[in-house]
Amino acid sequence: MIRVLVSACLLGERVRYHGGDAACADPLLARWQQEGRLIPFCPEVAGGLPVPRPAAELRGGDGAAVLRGEAQVQDVEGRDLSAAFLTGARGALESALRHGARLAILKEGSPSCGTHVVYDGSFSGVRTQGRGVTAALLLASGIQVFDESELPAAAACLRELEAGGAGVPR
Repeated sequence: MIRVLVSACLLGERVRYHGGDAACADPLLARWQQEGRLIPFCPEVAGGLPVPRPAAELRGGDGAAVLRGEAQVQDVEGRDLSAAFLTGARGALESALRHGARLAILKEGSPSCGTHVVYDGSFSGVRTQGRGVTAALLLASGIQVFDESELPAAAACLRELEAGGAGVPR
């Protein structure tokens, strides 16, 4: 059985920066959880950040730029949290590989898990195209990433993978 890495907050774990969750009540996610497919993971907590914690955004580029050392993750107080985010991203990748995950369902907009958009670093609510640090690392390592609104596409990818294909190109 192919496993799926999933942002822990989407499963109701209270790990988000404000101390809450982002629970996703989609029946597909519930079915995968019952099947034992899901590997819950919060890269920010795994990177050593507390709950709650100050909000963080990407400054100078997206997660791929952080991986290259060309951008930073900063909190609202200006502290560089890049090391914690990189540690968490590596932990997510290690967990995915250890458990045989070939895809991930991640929380959109997060500086770790954003798959299409992230906040621009101004802490003014402006979103920009890009991936979070964990999403960028997973994708660069061959793990397909989807956000919580893309569960049907993730299910199609999973079916293709289980049928022996390469998954659905992203």
